[in-house]
Amino acid sequence: MAYEYQVTRRVEFSDTDMAGIMHYSNFFRYMETVEHAFFRSLGHSVVLSRDGLNICLPRVHAACDYRAPLKFEDEVVIRLLVEKKGTRSLTYQIRFERKDGQEVARGRLVVVCAERQADGELKAVSLPATLSEKIQEAPPDLLAAGYLHK
Repeated sequence: MAYEYQVTRRVEFSDTDMAGIMHYSNFFRYMETVEHAFFRSLGHSVVLSRDGLNICLPRVHAACDYRAPLKFEDEVVIRLLVEKKGTRSLTYQIRFERKDGQEVARGRLVVVCAERQADGELKAVSLPATLSEKIQEAPPDLLAAGYLHK
């Protein structure tokens, strides 16, 4: 059972603003990058239809708090922790750290398992067992850990 995953990325020039600092919106793209990699590590895709499942995982909440800037060519470790596993949803805590260990941002994503209805509407449904059985919540002490550097 898994509760964490991490990837390392280098901030590309196209990720930055006019000041050479990573644009705030790209933190959300990086959150998605680590989520996709987490699912692949479990043998799945976030596009669950590839696994023969008629469900999707729309985001119902996304947030990010910023502590320090990332700049062009900085290497950043993006760490996903499963904060909560509900019967129909997953909540991730996502931490961004420089290679030296300084935490520069922390995000949160909430995704809901949904099935598309005949009329096109989405209806929340239980996470499929093939996915749910592979995921667990991270230990509380790990989730409660504060920013490493202030």
